[in-house]
This record gives sequence, structure tokens and C-alpha cells, in this order.
Amino acid sequence: MYTVPIKKLKVILFAVFLLVFLQLLGVFHHPFEKDFYDEFRYPYDGDLEPLIEKLKHNQTPEVSPINSYNFYYYKNCDTKCKDLTDLRIIYLVKSAPQNFHRRLAIRSSWGFQRRFSDVEIRTVFLIGLQNVANLQISINEESQRFNDIVQANYTDSYYNNTYKTMSGFEWAVKYCPNAKFYMFMDDDFYISTKNVLRFLRFPTNYPKYLQEPFGLIGQRRALWDLEFELEENVRLYTGYVFKSAPHRHLMSKWYVSLDEYPYHLWPPYSSGGAYILSNAALKDMYYASFYTKHFRFDDIYVGILAYKTKIEPLHCEEFYFHKKPYYKFNYEYVIASHGYEDPKELVNVWNEQKSLGNA
Repeated sequence: MYTVPIKKLKVILFAVFLLVFLQLLGVFHHPFEKDFYDEFRYPYDGDLEPLIEKLKHNQTPEVSPINSYNFYYYKNCDTKCKDLTDLRIIYLVKSAPQNFHRRLAIRSSWGFQRRFSDVEIRTVFLIGLQNVANLQISINEESQRFNDIVQANYTDSYYNNTYKTMSGFEWAVKYCPNAKFYMFMDDDFYISTKNVLRFLRFPTNYPKYLQEPFGLIGQRRALWDLEFELEENVRLYTGYVFKSAPHRHLMSKWYVSLDEYPYHLWPPYSSGGAYILSNAALKDMYYASFYTKHFRFDDIYVGILAYKTKIEPLHCEEFYFHKKPYYKFNYEYVIASHGYEDPKELVNVWNEQKSLGNA
């Protein structure tokens, strides 16, 4: 009877292990990926501009939509933006239903709506549904007290973040259509409202225009006043912009199969943790979603919407998708920083930066 030599058996086992390991890493996916620049197509594959214009004007497009979210809002804050003719920005905070303490911290820090008496700002929290005993009762009480909860009919979970984001888009178009800017962020972010407003005055040259030799001019002009310098129809989509590739290794939380997305790169996209859209950009991207197949990662989906509507994301280093190490004097120009899960830390940092004139 023939037996495999031990040395040969080891070689075979090693080869099998290596093949399995490479398969788990997704190495064998890459040769079959399509080139993003030459071959990108994402349903609906057609000219969106005339379809978007029809939807904007409540007309029926020649092509029927392929996608519809049709959210039902259990809580819609329909008076949040009512009768506001000069709403500069609205914060749409993506929050988990159980994160009561984070929402309280945000309301008492960067989400405070009267931060500047001469600038209209509003804050709402986007949440979904969870089947947890007594949780909805607490949310109902919170909503009644603060009137800032926007709750829609999707299960609140990680892979439903696109539904959460698009519920915010749809809510904004229906109930807050006149804001100049919309900022989406997660509830574990530090935000400087002062720097958000300063950034929006000159987004392509922030923070350089505040520094010498421009700083003296800027200080004399009260950089967060009501004067609005960007044109009203500018399509701004901005944050920390990535140009990256899909994760193909099977063990990754962000694994994407070739069937789901066959291209070797994503469209450029801003980190979903914090980004800003102008009024024109939000509306174009919202109506484009009627003709853009759903994708489970919200930042990628927003990037796809931007790409299909020919909106190029604007990168800014002062949006930190990670937690920028904190000490008193290094947050002067920070717009957003991730990593503030502790509500007490968030409030302490914000209060200190406010006392320094940076928040």
C-alpha cells in the first residue's frame, strides 16, 4: 500500500492552507474586478439630469424610478424649520435609539440651536426602531420634551445606516427644504459650530484664509456673520474624502462580493461620520436616489449618488474620521472629530474650546 511521504504531505497541507488563506484574503477576487474608470455602471444606467429635474418640479419622468424608500415617520418634527427664511444649517445627527446620554450632551454643547444669536441653526436626531422593552416609551418621552427626534420605519442596525441616512435626506426635502446647508454626523462626534460656519464662508481655502496674512482681515469681518458668500446654487459635498477600494477579504466587516460591486475602486466619497451638503447638492442627490440601486454602506451610497450627479467631493483635513489627539490648543480649526463616545468628555472638550473661542 502506497503512503504519501511526510515531507510531501507537509507541502500539500501547506499549499492547501495557503490557498484557503489567500481565498479568505480575497486575493482571487482581484483579477476579476472591473476597471472603475472605464467600466463603471450602476443601475439606473442612463442620464439622470432630466429625470431629476422632472422630479424636482413634481412632474412625471419618462423613466419610472427603480428605487423608493417611502419612509413613514413616527416622529417627524414637522415644525422644526417652519417659517424660517434664513436657516443657515441644520444638523442631522445619526443616533442609536438607546444613546440618550449622547443626545443630551450634544444638546448642551455643539447641538445647541442658539449658539449664535444672529445665525439660525437647527438640530435633529435620526433614529430607527428597535424591539427592546420600554425603549420606545423613553424615546416618546424624550421626543415630547425636546421635539428633535426624527424616527422612521426601519430597523436601527449597522447595515441599515443607508436607510437612516436616506430618511434624513427625505425628511430634509419634505420638512426642511430651505436650509442653506445640511450636516450629517454620528452621535460620537465633536463638532465646532463656529468652525463649521467659518469653513462654509471659504471652503476651498479653510483654514488658510484665517491665518496670516489673511487672519487680520478675517478677524475684522466677524467670520460667522450672516453674510453668505457662496452662490445659492453651488453643489457642495464635503468632508474627509476617501479614494479607496472595496474590501474583498471574507472576514472583514466591510466585505463586498463581486456580485454586489464588481469594480476595483469606489467612487470618491466622504466619511459618513461627518459631512456637509449644500441645498442644491442634497436635493440633486435625493432625487437621484430614485434611480440608484440601494447599497448597504451609507457613505458609499452617498458617494455613488454624488458620482452619478457629477458632484465632486471636496476634501478637508479638518474633518477627522478618527479621534484627533486632544490637548487644549490643537483644536483651533477642527470642524469635526470622531471618538467622543463619552458624553462627559464631549461636553468638557467643547466647553474648553468654547472658552478659547474655537467652538
